[in-house]
This record gives sequence, structure tokens and C-alpha cells, in this order.
Amino acid sequence: MNEVRVALVAITKHGAGIATRLAPQLPEAEVVVSEKQSEHLGDFANPRRVYQGALSAQLGELFAAYDQIIFLVSLGAVVRLIAPHLKSKDVDPGVLVIDDAAEFVIPVLSGHVGGANAYAEKVAALLNATPVLTTASDVGKTIPVDILGRELGWQVEAPKVNITRVSADVVNQLPIAFVQEAGSSNWWTRPSPLPANIHLFQRFEDVNTEQYRSILWVTHRAIDPAVWQQLAERLVVYRPPRDQA
Repeated sequence: MNEVRVALVAITKHGAGIATRLAPQLPEAEVVVSEKQSEHLGDFANPRRVYQGALSAQLGELFAAYDQIIFLVSLGAVVRLIAPHLKSKDVDPGVLVIDDAAEFVIPVLSGHVGGANAYAEKVAALLNATPVLTTASDVGKTIPVDILGRELGWQVEAPKVNITRVSADVVNQLPIAFVQEAGSSNWWTRPSPLPANIHLFQRFEDVNTEQYRSILWVTHRAIDPAVWQQLAERLVVYRPPRDQA
């Protein structure tokens, strides 16, 4: 997996101070700072990128160059800055905001698919701050249907409408059958227990499909079109790598 490209962006004296404190703990990060505030940076080994002029003129390049952009700027200012550059959750970088007192870390954009929520939790732990998460699956500490197993190399296989409907069933705590016939068993990475509405099975044949609102199926099997038709929008399939234990 490629290393995450991270930018720490500071435009105030306080922001430069937080960047100085955080940068050594994020060796993958580059510190991006205005020329005016660069003199307020302390010593650290991370690369520095000093820009001239307005921050707004840098946004296009920042969006293209980084996977996670951490702004040490007010939330309102960041919303206005990034608005002209938004495309879709599938391509936009993660955008985070840290307040001037370094008390809160807020994922603003691409929190779920783009990984900003997970990165916010990491940064918050380093600062002894509070991550402010609003994505339903993260707040509810349940299965993220659309990106489950992504770090393990799993590929999701289902129409988009299935993913949307099943995600809603999961966060609404309806009965869900989780069938795992292949892939790593280390897919549940949260410190909290698996939610009670998620029921585990080792074979699809063991599932009474009438008892479960939706089914998540990790398998190498070819899925018969009749099964897709029978389950309509209630099924999401995951394909792990063939060599995965």
C-alpha cells in the first residue's frame, strides 16, 4: 500500500505552532505554510513548502498533490476555500480541520471513503484532542458496507443501490447476516464489540434469508443470477484476494 500523502496547512502563528508540534509525529506529512508565518515554525525534519500570496490560489495544487489535507484554519474558511474544487467522494482528498486550540479534529470532506475519519482519529490521539465524526457507520461503530475490508484488499461487488440500501439497514440496526467463506478473519478492527444485529455464518446455505434484512457475503464463489434476483437489493458481496488466509 502506498504511503499516505499528507499536508499540514498553517496560515496563523497559532497554526504554525500546532504544525511544529504535530509534524514530528506525522513523518509522512509536509508542512505547507504562508511566507508570513514560516518564521513561526520550529525545528522538525518534515519537508516544508512555503507559498506566497493567497491560500485560495494553492487549493487546486493541494487537492492534486495530497491524500489528506489538514488545515489549521477555521472551519468556515476551509468550507469556502475547498468549495470550488469539489468533484466526488471517490476522488476528493480527505480534508480535516484542527481548531486554534488543538482541542478538536474535524473531518470535513471524504471522511468515510477518503479516509479522513480514520486519519482524524489518529491525529486526535497524537494531540490528545477530540475527533468530531459525523458519518453514521463511524458514529454507530458498525460495519462500513462500502469500504469493508478495503485495507485487506477486498473488492466490493454489488450495484450501487444495494450498497446504499444495505448500508442503511446496517446503521439502522436491522438484522444482518454476515457470511464469510473466504478472506482474512481480521476484518473487524474497531475496539468495540461487533454490533448485536450482525449475525455471523460460515456458509451461505446456513442463512435463512427470510430472517435477515440484508446479507453481506465474503466469498470466492460465482453468484448465481437467480440469487441476486431473489435477494434484490439486500445483498452485497466481497471478493478477497485468492491467497488470503
